[in-house]
Amino acid sequence: MSEQAQTARAHWSSRWAFILVTVGSAVGLGNIWKFPYMTGSNGGSAFVLVYLCCILGIGVPLLMAESMLGRRGQGSPVGSMRVLADEAGATRLWQVIGYIGIVGAFLILSFYSVVAGWVLDYTWQAAEGFKALPKEAFAEAFGALLASPGRLIFWHTVFMAMSALVVLGGVTGGIERANKIMMPALFGILVFLVGYGAVAADLPAAWRFLFHFEPSAINRGVLFAAMGHAFFTLSLGMGAIITYGSYLERDVSIPRTGLAIAGADTLVALLAGLAIFSIVFAQGLEPAAGPGLILQTLPLAFSQMPGGHAVGLLFFVLVVFAAWTSAISLLEPGVSLLNERFGMGRKQAVVVLCSGVWLLGIAVALSFNDWSGFTVFGLGLFDLLDTLTTKIMMPLAGLLIALFVGWTMKRAHVFDEIRMGSRVFVLWFNVVRYVSPVAIVIIFLNIIGVLG
Repeated sequence: MSEQAQTARAHWSSRWAFILVTVGSAVGLGNIWKFPYMTGSNGGSAFVLVYLCCILGIGVPLLMAESMLGRRGQGSPVGSMRVLADEAGATRLWQVIGYIGIVGAFLILSFYSVVAGWVLDYTWQAAEGFKALPKEAFAEAFGALLASPGRLIFWHTVFMAMSALVVLGGVTGGIERANKIMMPALFGILVFLVGYGAVAADLPAAWRFLFHFEPSAINRGVLFAAMGHAFFTLSLGMGAIITYGSYLERDVSIPRTGLAIAGADTLVALLAGLAIFSIVFAQGLEPAAGPGLILQTLPLAFSQMPGGHAVGLLFFVLVVFAAWTSAISLLEPGVSLLNERFGMGRKQAVVVLCSGVWLLGIAVALSFNDWSGFTVFGLGLFDLLDTLTTKIMMPLAGLLIALFVGWTMKRAHVFDEIRMGSRVFVLWFNVVRYVSPVAIVIIFLNIIGVLG
């Protein structure tokens, strides 16, 4: 890319700003919602042990690779891949990586915003205080929410407006500023909730459940579940990391920031697990409650525990922040492409992109009620989009990134961007070249049922 284009492109104000916004992208419902229920459903510490190994062995190398592609390409995911393919003397078909990421992010946000709308609805309920009701009543209350198209569309609209407002502010004035507020607040709330667990709940039981490692409990199901979640939790394969990397200054160390981002993302997941399971065990509830853990099991716990009104409200505010920062990162790759390819200003690009996501999100909301009879391959729209994006498009994009960096880019160019000791570089490069593709193929084969 020309020197003029590189100079004109916005950049983060500092290395720590990049870490904050990228952690904000990675930290989402996957950390606060999915990680705890997957841990609970897969034996606790056995899942955590494999998950930590996979984050270090698969997640961090690919996170570094995506950041490197963005910084060297200095464009949207599509523009960056076009520049890098030309630089490597390769076919421009590698641009497909960018298109998969941007289309995937668009589709993910259409149903992610509906799920985030559930959280906003529960935040409102938490502000009023959860009533002490039988366990079955909380499952019925969630069912009533899904059956109400008006409530789902209202909260989906509110969440999309919240996300659009931040992205409208630009790279530093919107995305960076919002993450500088929300990420410290998120960590603060998490630390408070863990402290509450130590004083008023059962933190020791949660600690044993998460960290009393029993390698003998690891089986094939636990292994595949942990591998898959380690890949998805860092926002890999969605274009967000490439886009955020393109705003990164040349003097920032990608290896150090990659480790910091993965470490912070993992810390959030573990703190969320400690906070949630300390409350679950104190109330004698079931840790393996599955996806209903935070929307059915926890509201029941909050209705019965001391100070549950305030703690419940804080918890759902925490989840809103996590969902919000991730949604921002899902919007930015598309905004970057519309600006780069069609010359749209940020305001116009945000309006166009958010309007499309909002309309598709309405269809997703209706798939739970009025349009529940409409299916494709036996799947409702929500499950169809989830399957298409998280089970096909994201692993495919991750695989192609590993193949491009490991086998197509000139090794000298990769070394120039990564900038670490030659021995460590060789280790990282071989992981990206050999280990990551094999791991992603295994994850994909397991997802589609070939291995399970």
